[in-house]
Amino acid sequence: MIRFARKEDMSFVLSLIQELADFEKEPDAVIITEEDLLKDGFGVDPKFHCLVAEKVGTIVGMALFYPRYSTWKGVTLHLEDLIVTQSLRGEGYGKDLYTAFITFAAEKRVKRIEWVVLDWNTQAIDFYKKSGAHVLDDWNTVQMDENAIASYVKSSH
Repeated sequence: MIRFARKEDMSFVLSLIQELADFEKEPDAVIITEEDLLKDGFGVDPKFHCLVAEKVGTIVGMALFYPRYSTWKGVTLHLEDLIVTQSLRGEGYGKDLYTAFITFAAEKRVKRIEWVVLDWNTQAIDFYKKSGAHVLDDWNTVQMDENAIASYVKSSH
């Protein structure tokens, strides 16, 4: 069953986030806490939406996404993470989460959905291409962590 996450799901969501970080070979990258997820996802101004896949009352997968705005297209959605716990991959939960996310986007009439995928995750890339998504190889993801942000601000003043 796919449904929107509730507050009581955030410990499971956090464990899935860590599982994804482990899969992506970044096991120490997760610094967010369950309290952060509760505050940021369920406050007055929620920063994200989260769908969960549930099997017999247990959360086995999630898709976390949030709104963005494109100066070219207008309202878009960014899919930050979609993960199914490793022992249940291949049973359709990932596709169900993916479909629920795209259905939500269609219902909201957004102009585009987007996400990033690691270049070595060929199984995911093939799945996305087969679903009609375009995997762009002429754009690079650019990021600055909080240390780089602080350093830049300090050096620019």
